[in-house]
Amino acid sequence: MISVSDRKKAISLIKEAVDNGARESLACKILGISQRTLQRWRSSLSPDEDQRKHAKRMPANKLSPDERDVVIKTANQLEFKSLPPSQIVPRLADQAAFVNKVVVKPLKIYIS
Repeated sequence: MISVSDRKKAISLIKEAVDNGARESLACKILGISQRTLQRWRSSLSPDEDQRKHAKRMPANKLSPDERDVVIKTANQLEFKSLPPSQIVPRLADQAAFVNKVVVKPLKIYIS
C-alpha cells in the first residue's frame, strides 16, 4: 500500500513531466504504476487513507513499553535467566507475583 504522501508526490511528479512534454503513460510506467491507478488516485471518489478492514491496528492487550521493560527485567533475573517463559510463568504464579500492574498467572501474562 502506497502512503498518501507518496501518492501525492507521484501525482505531482507525473503532472510536472506531462507539463514538460512527456506522455502520461510513460511517466506512469517509469514510476511503476498504471494509468488507471493514477486515475483512481486523482478521483475525488477515491479515499485518501487506507480503507481496508485488515489494516494494521494496535491490539487492545498490547503491553506498554514500561510493562514490557518490567517483564524483560523479571525474565532476566538470575533465578530465571536460563529458563524459558513456559517455566518462568508458573514459578511466578506459585509466588503470586505481581509485576507492576502485570499479574502473572499459569502459562499466561495478564494485564490488570
